[in-house]
Order: sequence, then C-alpha cells, then structure tokens
Amino acid sequence: MVSRTLIIIAIILLSCKNNDLENGALQAGSFNIEKDFLLVQYDCKTDVDDLHTIAAFFTLMSDPNFSKINYHAVAGTYGIQSGLYVPPNPLMELAFKDNWTDAHNNTQTAVEQVKSKITATLLNKGDVWIAEAGQSDFTAELIKSIQANLPKINTSENIHVVQHSDWNEKSTSPEDLEFVKKNTDYHKIPDGNVVGNGTPGFLSAEYTQWKDKITNPKLIEVWELAIEISNEYNGKDGRYNNKAISQGGMDFSDLSEVCWILGINDIKNTEQFFNIYSN
Repeated sequence: MVSRTLIIIAIILLSCKNNDLENGALQAGSFNIEKDFLLVQYDCKTDVDDLHTIAAFFTLMSDPNFSKINYHAVAGTYGIQSGLYVPPNPLMELAFKDNWTDAHNNTQTAVEQVKSKITATLLNKGDVWIAEAGQSDFTAELIKSIQANLPKINTSENIHVVQHSDWNEKSTSPEDLEFVKKNTDYHKIPDGNVVGNGTPGFLSAEYTQWKDKITNPKLIEVWELAIEISNEYNGKDGRYNNKAISQGGMDFSDLSEVCWILGINDIKNTEQFFNIYSN
C-alpha cells in the first residue's frame, strides 16, 4: 500500500514537472552570456514607451554584470496597428552607435542584416533570445529567412521569443503570430505594466526621481534624449497618448522581457530599477 502511494506521488510530481517544461517555466534566466545572443526589438508605433525602454535597456547593459552580453537592437518592428511611427533614430544612434538596425525603412534589408548578426551564434550552437517590445511580424520574416538559408538550425529549439503584452499579440498579423508560436520557443510572460504579477512593473506616473540616482553622464544623456523625444511625440498627430509619460512619469514596461530572459527577479518596480542599475 505504501509503495503504491509513493508511485502515485511520483507520477504526480513528474506530471507537474512536465507541465512546467511545456509552459516554459524553467526557461526564465536561462540566457548563457558566454554563447547566447540577445535581440531587442522595438515597434515604436504608436506608443512612445519604447523610447523609455531603449534608455532602460541601455542602462541595464551598462551594468558590469551585463556588459559582456552579445546583443543587437532593431527599431520599427511593428505589426498591423494603425497610427504614426515614433522616429527613434537619434536615440538609437546615441545609445547603440552602429549596433542597431532600422526595420522601418526597409524590412527585408533589415531581416538580412539581423540574420547576419545572429548566424554565428546559431552555427556555434548558441541560442538567440528575442525580446519583443512590439509585434511578431518582423520575427516571422526573420525566422522564415533563417529556415530558408540555415535549414539545419532547429528554430523551435534555438530561438526563444518572449512577449509580455496581449495588445502586441492582437496587433500582430494573425498568420505571423501563429507561425512564430509554431516555429520558435515562444514564451508569453505576465504584463510588465503591472506590479506584483510575477515580472517587474515598469509603468509609473509618479516616479520622477531618476536624475537623483544616475551619475553616469552617458546614461543621463541617453535618458534626457529619450524623455525629450517621447514628450515631443506623445499623443502627437493621433499617436497613442501615454498617460504616465504625459504626467511626467515613466514607462519602460517592455524591459520586463529582458529581465525575464536574464533571470533578473529582484526588481519589483521602477524605483527599484533605478536604485539597483542607475550607475
């Protein structure tokens, strides 16, 4: 009787473990700094929050713990949403120099450029992690190009896509979203706009004290430009009006995906982010 009970318990535990694996629960923080590649994609349409996210990501990459990460940024990775583009080029150039790609002006050229950036990682048996601060349309084109040119790469195993927003999924072409989910290791994590749901909440209309925390002149310059451009385009000509930013606050909610990828689970909100990573 005891043996039978132990067998039943073992089966239950194994089932729970398998469910965790299927849901990707054990993948958080699995990024390997030594051999993996981090791709951060920003739609920049039509919410200005991506500008704050770009500055926050640059802040994170300036920390000694993450300075050796192999990464690349892409702007203009939007889907089927309406509204005008928020041009981030001056900010991208200031933060990343030539380590970014403009998908807004020519998607196919951008796909080829990004593919060339990540090919060495894939051929050397490293993984590519994509933080989608936007929709999956660009990701779909990238995966198709990889499958066509690197047929030996199993994209379902070696490319991990992380998304936090229901709105982003709904603003993706349905066929592209379905394709990405079927052809990558796709993870939908809790929304980064909310505090206390399992990921950091980086939306705050009240937090304005970032300048009191940052002493690095380069970080200050990047944040000042991000805020300047976001204030210029927030709600302009029918663009989305980000209320937190219009009230002088901050919104870099898309950074929650990068935190999940890197296993940063000690941050609760915007204030804690600046307390930890401001210098």
